[in-house]
Amino acid sequence: MKRNGSRGCVTRKNRFGSRERDWLKGDAQRGCVCLYGASEPQAPVPGPQTTSTAQPDLKLVLCSTSTTVEELSAQRNGQGLYLQLHGDLIRRLDSSERPLQMVYDYLTTMGYADPLRVQQEAANSDLSCMIRFYSERPVNADQQDRTLLKGVFSVRKGKTQLHKWAERQVILCGTCLIVASVKDSLTGKMHILPLVGGKVEEVKRRQHCLMFNSAGPQAQTYYVNFDTLAEYQRWHRQASKVVSQTISLVDLSCYSLEEVPEYLFYSQDVTHLNLRHNFISLEGPGGLCNFNRFVQLKSLNLSHNRLGVFPESVCEIPTLSELTLSCNGLGSIPPRIGNLQSLQTLCLDGNHLSALPEELGGLSQLCSLGLSFNNFPNIPAVLERLCAVDKLAMAGNRVDTLELSSLLRMKHIKSIDLRLNGLHCIKGETLEPIKHLTQLDLRDNLLTSLDLSAACNLETLQCQRNQLGSLTLSGFTLRSLHANNNPIQPAVIEVLDVSHNLLLELPARLLSGLSLRKLLAGSNALQRLPDLLDHIPLEALDLQHNKLGELPESFFYKALNLKYLNVSANALETIPPSSQSEESLSTLQELYLTGNNLNENCATLLVGHQNLRVLHMAYNQLLSFPASKLSKLELLEELNLSGNKLKTIPSTVSSCKRLHTLIAHSNHISVFPEVLNLPEIKLVDVSCNELTEILLPDSLPATLQELDLTGNSSLMLEHKTLNLFSHITTLKLDQKPSLSAGDSQGTSTLWDHGYAEMSGQRNKLCVSVLAVDRFGDSMEAAYAIFDGDRNEEVPRLLQCTMGDVLAEEIQHSSVDSVYMCNTFLTSHRKLGMAGQKLGASGLLCYIHHESSEPGSYFSLTVANVGTCQAVLCRDGQPLALSKVFSLEQSADEMERVKTAKAIITEDNKVSGVTCCSRLLGCSYLSPWVLPKPWVRTEPLCAQDEFLILGNRALFQRLSYQEAVKTVLAVRDPRAAAKKLCTLAQSYGCRDNVGAVVVALHIGEDSCTCEPPLTTLTTEIRGTPVLTSVPISVSGIASEFNSETSASEVGSEAGSTASDEHPSSGPNARPERRCSLHPAATISLFQRQPSSATFSSNQSDNGLDSDDEAPLEGVISNGSKLEVEVDIHCCAFQLRSGPPDSPKELDLRHDSRGSDYNNSKVRRQNSVVVSATNGCLLAVCGREISDLKKSPSTSSLFGKKLSNGSVVAPEDSHNIIEVALEAPKKKSGYFAAPAQQDPEDQLVVPPSLEQDVREQLRGQSPVVPGPPPLSTPPTNRDRNWDHPQPGLPPATFQQEVYDTAL
Repeated sequence: MKRNGSRGCVTRKNRFGSRERDWLKGDAQRGCVCLYGASEPQAPVPGPQTTSTAQPDLKLVLCSTSTTVEELSAQRNGQGLYLQLHGDLIRRLDSSERPLQMVYDYLTTMGYADPLRVQQEAANSDLSCMIRFYSERPVNADQQDRTLLKGVFSVRKGKTQLHKWAERQVILCGTCLIVASVKDSLTGKMHILPLVGGKVEEVKRRQHCLMFNSAGPQAQTYYVNFDTLAEYQRWHRQASKVVSQTISLVDLSCYSLEEVPEYLFYSQDVTHLNLRHNFISLEGPGGLCNFNRFVQLKSLNLSHNRLGVFPESVCEIPTLSELTLSCNGLGSIPPRIGNLQSLQTLCLDGNHLSALPEELGGLSQLCSLGLSFNNFPNIPAVLERLCAVDKLAMAGNRVDTLELSSLLRMKHIKSIDLRLNGLHCIKGETLEPIKHLTQLDLRDNLLTSLDLSAACNLETLQCQRNQLGSLTLSGFTLRSLHANNNPIQPAVIEVLDVSHNLLLELPARLLSGLSLRKLLAGSNALQRLPDLLDHIPLEALDLQHNKLGELPESFFYKALNLKYLNVSANALETIPPSSQSEESLSTLQELYLTGNNLNENCATLLVGHQNLRVLHMAYNQLLSFPASKLSKLELLEELNLSGNKLKTIPSTVSSCKRLHTLIAHSNHISVFPEVLNLPEIKLVDVSCNELTEILLPDSLPATLQELDLTGNSSLMLEHKTLNLFSHITTLKLDQKPSLSAGDSQGTSTLWDHGYAEMSGQRNKLCVSVLAVDRFGDSMEAAYAIFDGDRNEEVPRLLQCTMGDVLAEEIQHSSVDSVYMCNTFLTSHRKLGMAGQKLGASGLLCYIHHESSEPGSYFSLTVANVGTCQAVLCRDGQPLALSKVFSLEQSADEMERVKTAKAIITEDNKVSGVTCCSRLLGCSYLSPWVLPKPWVRTEPLCAQDEFLILGNRALFQRLSYQEAVKTVLAVRDPRAAAKKLCTLAQSYGCRDNVGAVVVALHIGEDSCTCEPPLTTLTTEIRGTPVLTSVPISVSGIASEFNSETSASEVGSEAGSTASDEHPSSGPNARPERRCSLHPAATISLFQRQPSSATFSSNQSDNGLDSDDEAPLEGVISNGSKLEVEVDIHCCAFQLRSGPPDSPKELDLRHDSRGSDYNNSKVRRQNSVVVSATNGCLLAVCGREISDLKKSPSTSSLFGKKLSNGSVVAPEDSHNIIEVALEAPKKKSGYFAAPAQQDPEDQLVVPPSLEQDVREQLRGQSPVVPGPPPLSTPPTNRDRNWDHPQPGLPPATFQQEVYDTAL
């Protein structure tokens, strides 16, 4: 997957020479503007401040923020400039506009704060995907064809042979074919042929010839013979679209037009003209001043045209019945609007209007008036005269008080939309009933009480997200009441949503009503349910998160119409029977019973629900599921039995032929369920069980898309089984550790993680997770979650790039709020063209030390945009770390978006696209939707137990308190993440849901040193080995997607060391030590890593492997040979081993000081290869980053099948190869090859084994120096010459990963 997300982006990152760099230095107001021109090469324009690049259509123009377009054009022979935002419309810039200042303002609005960083980002070529300047208007051939086609062709009029062929100018524009009477001239008579409803056909007897025929009794026919096949196809394609129309519509929206083609005025039959999203001017031959030439025009759409003033010329089109002028920055409406007596629809949304002219009241036919998102302080009085208007659309204005008495004078108004107005009160002092009002929308205001008893015919009321303490209604005609998220007590109806309130009981008359069909009463405090009347019409009942101990005995055989029931998260110990007799009339299709106290006896009571399609019984007390009962649920499609105590899934599950989803994780299942014979099975999740083997049929169903086998420690998969799984899109297996248990003991165990992703009822998974347990160095970690809502591209791109971006930004600044903010902004830029129209919520957590306090404990820095959230469990209580950037939940963001004049639709979405005000991507919605994140840093302490990351769907269904309580009860991070997602689905979530649980083990005695060498004790094939190994990346679980390709593996190795102390450099960073392990004051020698490789042109020592001279800086201490290997391609810039060299530290110190002019320092992974008492451990050439290229294979070492599925590596499939002894060299040193081949291995010739043993045995192992940090307990024998009895010799051989089984 491309990391920049776009092939259209300029690939070269740096286009500057020394002259350009000198220009930028010293003044943040200086910069350069990239000018894109035509695609063909252009000669460079001479000038002292113009530099041509390698691309002939791109020029770098040096300028400052005060340089205007006029000044830049003077250098280019007076040509104008054009601006394109987000790859969309192209606008001609005014001569007084300042291009560089526009770029700086754009970046500042995004969130960049540092002027130097703004200057640096403005010069980045990737920015062209968001803002781009052209030296001339780009030509889009396809767009030009749809706007206007013309040429000189052979033309014949009529079907008879009396007319001769003649060369004529032919034009296809709008709805007409125009034929000139004189060749190459438009001065003579023009023949107009209307094409709407006509015909265009191929003339087979002549090559490249079309017949155009108009409709009607006086139809005319023209034959046009084209010169080439390409021209013939273009004209045929466009003319076919015109003749297929049922109305005379011309759609020129989103064409960046400054005026319409002049030939369009010849189309006198045009009735509908759409010019939305252009830059139509008032003057000019094709400007608005000439639109009165359309004598039949009925509908005109001029929204988003940056008009600034109302175009009075449209008031001279008497036939106009529909006029749309939304989002044009209009401040007033002229009185001439009264001339449009035929006007029926007038849309003025998204402007700056605060009053309407009285002349508007004379439009007797006006029935629809849009006034949303303007600046009206009250309801305009002119509406009293507009008797045909039945809906008052005034959302997003500044109406703070509504007088119900004023509505009595507007008896024609039936529906009122006053969302997002800041309403404080509604005055209902009138005694006269308001009979005409039927629908009222008061969402997202500031109402504390609401008395609508005067609205006696009200049918639908929406008052969510207010501060209502009381609600008074006249319920005689009320059909739908939406009052959730208010602290109110109940009412009535057909659709009733009273969830998230404080209800203790539901009135019996409510459930006994003959109209109620849907009742949502979850998240209350209900303790009992009243008895029902017979045959009530209730179809959906949601009672989750209450305190119900039982349901009425007659519940199911009285609620015969019930199709959906959710009673999850209650205290039920049993469920009522489905009927009073053996024959059941139940129509129940979905039943959710998760999180109760049900046992296996309840399964008998489910048999009567034979129409059941979805059954969730997760996290109950089931010891088994009766086989005979399961076989009777033949229509079952989805079964979730997770979190119980099941030891097996009955074999009768094979009777459920329609079953496509089986989720049974977190049980004690030892035998794989017999579901792989089912014809429609898609997903099987049996993770976190006790599986030992899998009995498979001869072939798997083609429908199987996902199989999760993680968390089954005893499961061994044969090669044949793995081949059978090769077609599965997503196969999740445990990651076999490259080292034994000693790794987890020797390296940092301060945190570990588990994660879960579930697609729900969606066809694709749009949630991605990034998890790195050892980020940067062994004492840091990074976790992230991305939710693309409806797209999977952006989350995958962010999963691939954000880790690298964070590592780079840490080099530029040590201020957490700065580097986290810049990480998001840079990731937003790197999305390229993919981020123009698509976006994603994102949350990033970074665990690190405070750079200013080397001996400090850890801090957690969280940054997020959108609706992904993070919760920290501190002393058993939730601590929210993120901010939800949703219009419904953030009043500040709502006000900001309203001030920017965005259109917020009735479902609370910006321009009908997203409910989030901040996202990564969706740059075309700027400045309404921004990528600037919320950043918070929280010091970690011993009371912090774990961290939860989740997307919108997770925390929409689970409160913070319940999420924390759930994880506390499970403890294992992976099982806890699974449970969180399962609960969300059982609570009604149908979207993608993702969760990451990070277990924290940070105690008061946690060592926070930066170790010079990580010493591990590991058992490999039975032989104990003391090793110094690279800190591996603990990434996301072993999940591969079939879209990913197999990795190629290779590395470059180097060998260098020094006896200089690491702090000898002037700016060397001090070694990080905690209070338990202070820095040593005396040291005989200290090794240093090197960033050099062993290639002849890069090695610091300049020696090849065949040189007999000793390698400078390589230490032999008598018992230990040390060779350092650099892994140059680590995607997340891993770090382990000793501290950095002074040179490397100096560079890093400079880069962390916000000096953007310095080149970036890439931190490399230094891995120590040591030989101790005859045992040598080396890193073979396998590039770690190649194993992390795929978004779903991040940080995973595994063997990939040909389709991208993953096979956990066997114990011998190890990146690290071990040999008994190192080869003997005359100098006593070990030298690696100069240019190591990827297949090179470190082996010991049998003839040298004894010599190496004797040499090592005779050397002294004692070297004075600082005490070791902490050595984990080990069971190895101290006598390395006498291995433990029964253990075979440690012989290893390199095994190559098979990428195409």
